[in-house]
Amino acid sequence: MGLFSFIKSAGKKLGIGGDDEAPDADAVKKELASHDLGTEKVEVAVVDDKVVLKGTVKDQSAFEKAVIAVGNTLGISKVEADDLKIAETPQAAPVAPKEPVFYTVKKGDNLWKIAEAQYGKGKGAKHTVIFEANKPMLSHPDKIYPGQVLRIPDLAD
Repeated sequence: MGLFSFIKSAGKKLGIGGDDEAPDADAVKKELASHDLGTEKVEVAVVDDKVVLKGTVKDQSAFEKAVIAVGNTLGISKVEADDLKIAETPQAAPVAPKEPVFYTVKKGDNLWKIAEAQYGKGKGAKHTVIFEANKPMLSHPDKIYPGQVLRIPDLAD
């Protein structure tokens, strides 16, 4: 479950390298920290065009956001998160995260279309759930691009 694929030629450019060059680990760690997701205890390594995340995050949401925050980086094609765990709570020991649902944006997509595709016909109004689930990486619901990977949260019953 811990290896996630991204489009290497799409995403935010970090550093000064070429478009197909992966950024260094310090640049990726700084980008991850800039989103204030509660990832202070996460170690970042870059191996070729793959980011390796290790450590603990506060919850499932932070796990998923950490993966897409670094995966949606120009030059990164994979994120390995086998050693990224959800922190211990007073009720339980650290747990492995559940399998997240991600969606890769295609040309012509918007959040309404994505919501209908993921949640079912007539559920386009749930696009706000997807937008909120991808904050702070998304600053505006209309600012998505082909190749970007979004997290798709479960709908509350």
